[in-house]
Amino acid sequence: MLKKIFTIFKRDMKVNLRETITIYIIIAPLLIAVGINLISPGINDTTVNIALVENDNTKQAEYFEDFAHVELFVDEQAVEERVTGRDNVVGVLAKERGYYILTQGNEPESVVEYTKLLNVLYESDVQLEDARSQIIDFGKTVPPLKKMLVNMLLLMIPMLAGMIIALNIVEEKVDNTVSAINVTPTSRNAFVLGKSMMGMVVALVTSIAGLFITGFYDVNIGQLVLIVLVSAVIALLIGFFQGINSDDIMEAAGNVKLMFFPIVGSVVGYELVSGNWQIFFYWSPFYWAYRANDMILSKSGTWGEFLLCLGIIIVICIAFYALLAPRIRKGLEKH
Repeated sequence: MLKKIFTIFKRDMKVNLRETITIYIIIAPLLIAVGINLISPGINDTTVNIALVENDNTKQAEYFEDFAHVELFVDEQAVEERVTGRDNVVGVLAKERGYYILTQGNEPESVVEYTKLLNVLYESDVQLEDARSQIIDFGKTVPPLKKMLVNMLLLMIPMLAGMIIALNIVEEKVDNTVSAINVTPTSRNAFVLGKSMMGMVVALVTSIAGLFITGFYDVNIGQLVLIVLVSAVIALLIGFFQGINSDDIMEAAGNVKLMFFPIVGSVVGYELVSGNWQIFFYWSPFYWAYRANDMILSKSGTWGEFLLCLGIIIVICIAFYALLAPRIRKGLEKH
């Protein structure tokens, strides 16, 4: 049986690596991971951007760089053009006595006031060593936004893997080879597992690669492998159900993409809904997968809490399989 499963997997892998849409599905999560690195701020990043004239006052530029993003320009006209751009940039320019703050007028008040305060501190020659405040660190080294985006990426990857499974099933239907299962020694279980392996391998490899790209390479890999495998079961159910009930590739891809709605709903429920109302999201396996991923990325929670989330996902998947199995079986017999 294992040989038959592996034979089906090898065939799918050869076919998938020749298909543009499959290659795109495999590469897309990695490109998104790179994008997350580019758009998510660091834990200590500031959102205040200050424009200065280059070589006008190097000490001032060095002072400001400790507290804000500093951009240097060749002259005051270049600074003015930068300030009038679409984003929020404040200019600090020299005048006969001291400096003046150049704004467009639509910047947040907090940004302008921060720049004024920073300039006053510079003119007063206040240094960090003069501060009497004590910095208390809660040990958070990962920006919350980045953790949330990576978590959503980990939820999206199994859905893309499910799309690969669905596309493979549709291809078998188009080639009229699904019906061959009924007259060959290959059992339905072997066929299902063989067609699922490509999706599971893609889900596992791209999840680990995505974590390494985004800097989460020191998480518990054992927990990651478990949640990816359990999430791949969801992808398996979705992929087979949508593949059996779709007549062409575009229909299969469109049907699988509808599953992103419960994913988004589960994320919103976990992040924005108060604890008393989150019970309304307990039916969704994506909610529990997101919760388990959050434990992994934040390195919080116990193994018991983590395994509880996995157990709930498995129970929900079994319930869904009990509902979908007759239709999947009927679809395999029909084609």
